[in-house]
Amino acid sequence: MTTVQINLPDELAQKAASAGLLSAEAMEAMLREQLRRRAGEALQAMWQRLPQEELTPEIEQEIVEQVRQVRAAQQGRGAN
Repeated sequence: MTTVQINLPDELAQKAASAGLLSAEAMEAMLREQLRRRAGEALQAMWQRLPQEELTPEIEQEIVEQVRQVRAAQQGRGAN
């Protein structure tokens, strides 16, 4: 387990603490969500750079299935 220390403006820290956002569980959930979002954005950016004529429906379906498998594996581990 890693300990992380951050500096926040007092008002923001107080509001976040009051909302329960500074708990280890809340911070973990927010970080996981951000990592997931950024991975999705990177995938979309990569997708946009690919030549569209090479992206067949079969390849697109294969990508969708791979994403579903990864998500299912993450849910199975409770990684949300």
